[in-house]
Amino acid sequence: MVQVREVVKVFDGKEVLRHLNMSVERGTIYGLLGANGAGKSTTFKLISGLLQPNTGAIQFDGEEIQVQDRKFLKEMGILIETPVFYEHLSARENLEIHLAYMGCKSTAIDNSLQMVGLADTGKKPVSKFSLGMKQRLAIARAISHSPKLLVLDEPVNGLDPMGIRQMRELFLALVKDYDMTVLISSHILSEIEYIADRVGVLVNGSIAREVPMSEVREICPEGLEDYFVNIMSGGTEK
Repeated sequence: MVQVREVVKVFDGKEVLRHLNMSVERGTIYGLLGANGAGKSTTFKLISGLLQPNTGAIQFDGEEIQVQDRKFLKEMGILIETPVFYEHLSARENLEIHLAYMGCKSTAIDNSLQMVGLADTGKKPVSKFSLGMKQRLAIARAISHSPKLLVLDEPVNGLDPMGIRQMRELFLALVKDYDMTVLISSHILSEIEYIADRVGVLVNGSIAREVPMSEVREICPEGLEDYFVNIMSGGTEK
């Protein structure tokens, strides 16, 4: 679904990403891991066409992404950094505007709100939503147009443990029942461990390791956290 090949991204003369290579297989969940400032959000913005690489290429669903060609955005659901809404409008009205902008029918709004647990918010303005409710709405917006690929940067921020579990189950269901592919980052490594089929570890602007979760479990029976810490501290786990 996504192929990133030898991508370099420079900001203010500094290479934030260097010779980045990664591969996200169709119908899977890919967990992108990295320390703060490692370049995860930049990577997601490049894949979403919100930024353009200085060198290298990114393919989505077999075609190279061009920033000036936005047609592929209809095939992506994106949640990167803090979501922004029309605060005086309801959840439903926000989704209606989003779908109108995307040129999509609004028939999936009720289902999207139901899936994220916001079906009963009615005409309540988003300004009255908690942080967790806004995060749920951002996820609803990302899935409302039935994209092929979900790009989710820290999607469970602000959610309580019950909400985190509900979103975990939702992401798994989206892959299984709706044929979506999910690219996700989270500081909560246990959540990535629960749902990911494959993980990539971003270190110094490059993918240091890209392995199936089954392999991680073989190498580190203690879990993904130990695997991640070992790599970040210069360990030799392959």
